[in-house]
Amino acid sequence: MMTVPVIIDFEASGFGKGSYPIEVGFSLRHGEGWCTLIRPESDWQHWDAQAARIHRILRETLVERGKSPMLVTEQLNTVLAGLTVYTDGWTQDYIWMARLYDAAERVPNFRLADLREIISPQQESVWHATKNQVQEDLNISRHRASNDARILQMTWLRTYDATRCVH
Repeated sequence: MMTVPVIIDFEASGFGKGSYPIEVGFSLRHGEGWCTLIRPESDWQHWDAQAARIHRILRETLVERGKSPMLVTEQLNTVLAGLTVYTDGWTQDYIWMARLYDAAERVPNFRLADLREIISPQQESVWHATKNQVQEDLNISRHRASNDARILQMTWLRTYDATRCVH
């Protein structure tokens, strides 16, 4: 029997070389969400204006209100210990997670996995339409990591339920 997956999402300063995580959020099995801003390290200077238009988080806000990589990784390891945690952007999220953990001189004690590992072809066929409906139903206006994680989790759950009933 499949259980509801834990989903994690990262927002970042941009894409590519030099980008770094600015926010991380997740949605646990029962929909409990958690999110925090990440204070940039002194050598984390990359800032992409296009990415900023999407996440709408100011660098100054990160500096003033973000938590240190040490504190963020401690919180992630405490809550996610031993779990497999899924992401829809594994390649990029893995890099940002590694950058966060390297800055804290720690290692994650959970496994980051690609959400596609647990999406069947049947789920994939209705994924985008279902995700659009979930976004509409949840009526979330802010593009934030925990919101994105919850949307992905609800999409997975609805597509799983819809496709397992089809024979």
